[in-house]
Amino acid sequence: MAINEDNQNGKNKGTQELREPFIPREKVNSYEEVESHKSSNRGTIGMVVLSTAVSVCGAFEFGSCVGYSAPTQSAIREDLQLSLPEYSMFGSILTIGAMIGAVTSGHISDFIGRKGAMVVSALFCIAGWLAVYLAKGALLLDIGRVFTGYGCGVFSYVVPVFIAEIAPKNLRGGLTTVNQLMIVVGSSVAFLVGSVVTWRTLALTGLVPCILLLLGLFFVPESPRWLAKMGHQKDFESAMQRLRGKDADITEEVTEIQDYIETLQSLPKAGMVDLFQRKYIRALIIGVGLMVLQQFGGINGIGFYVSETFISAGSSGKTGTIAYACVQVPITLLGALLMDISGRRPLIMVSATGTFLGCFFTGMSFFLKGHDLLPEWAPMLAVAGVLIYIGSFAIGMGPVPWVIMSEIFPINVKGAAGSVVTLVCWFGAWAVSYTFNSFMDWSSAGTFFFYSGVSAITVLFVAKFVPETKDKTLEEIQASINM
Repeated sequence: MAINEDNQNGKNKGTQELREPFIPREKVNSYEEVESHKSSNRGTIGMVVLSTAVSVCGAFEFGSCVGYSAPTQSAIREDLQLSLPEYSMFGSILTIGAMIGAVTSGHISDFIGRKGAMVVSALFCIAGWLAVYLAKGALLLDIGRVFTGYGCGVFSYVVPVFIAEIAPKNLRGGLTTVNQLMIVVGSSVAFLVGSVVTWRTLALTGLVPCILLLLGLFFVPESPRWLAKMGHQKDFESAMQRLRGKDADITEEVTEIQDYIETLQSLPKAGMVDLFQRKYIRALIIGVGLMVLQQFGGINGIGFYVSETFISAGSSGKTGTIAYACVQVPITLLGALLMDISGRRPLIMVSATGTFLGCFFTGMSFFLKGHDLLPEWAPMLAVAGVLIYIGSFAIGMGPVPWVIMSEIFPINVKGAAGSVVTLVCWFGAWAVSYTFNSFMDWSSAGTFFFYSGVSAITVLFVAKFVPETKDKTLEEIQASINM
């Protein structure tokens, strides 16, 4: 909120627009060919690759925080004598911290830079993990979880922004995909490591990506676009030269960035209230609707407590968790490859159909178990259902809503719209993760049947409201929304 108020008061001119890529797709078609030719020389993209590798340590940390609660539930409850509601609070309170981090991330990264924001986020995560490691009761455990959540909220914004702002145009899509992939890898590693070490040791492993990030940031440049926006002309050109290679001609790219900054500053400022104008309302409904359906399809409840879900169904919690972790990474990679081949709408509709089937199968396994029917089949059906669910989610429902959200809003409202959509996402994550265990106590079968119903609604929502954005300019996308 504060960011938008500052924009409306004329302060920090252009802050909101910092969230957007500084070179519009429509202006750089000829430049893409030049940049592609440069990138064929490995020396010209070495610093870009290094900078991306350093920044996605933050994405890996994000995944580690999200994945921590799944393999540790039984051990933490037993060691610290936590009730089910107390552990549900611990699992879900991460998202409260993340909401705060998401709201403040734009202002922090605009004020102290992208690298500075990543440093702040890493320090919060380190403090949070140490609090979890030292916890003797629920209070310090929750405080640590809030701190790591805050770090996640900042990382969720600043890492993809940093990558998008340093990457050459022809590499931007592939490099930004690494962010989502590393989130999944981080959570999968937490699942796997957590199955063989204690919960306190697992908390210490969360320090590793933060330390690597802090060390790596000494060797990479700040975002040149942020430097340009702040008026640091000499540092801007120096950072751009380091990223493109010492022999690269950066004149054209520097000029385009500066011209684009001037264009952004001439656009009317937009706040939260402006999003409800008729020309923006349908895009807002699409963005918010996709996030609501993504979260209330159950992903954070299932992901946070997957080990206990397998145990409740009569299966091995450790075996199921390891299988869950192994499925996520290759399927997420496949989804990234299909994103620009199949199109957004088909991918998300196939994905939602898969999450429907996965939840339905899991719900049926609990139904059979509750009625003492086919006892030998119920555990296998639960494992198959959860694996189908997570595989289907990873290929489309996870990444596609964020891609669509970045494409459907006009550039002058993307900052405000992004804040609203991100808040809705994290609020939904909190609501689902906090209520999951209580819902499972009420009716395990009913919980998964409810999630399957949300997935079915998702297919209808996408078919009715969501336009295909593949291979369209921003103007074409917005025109199709407002038809």
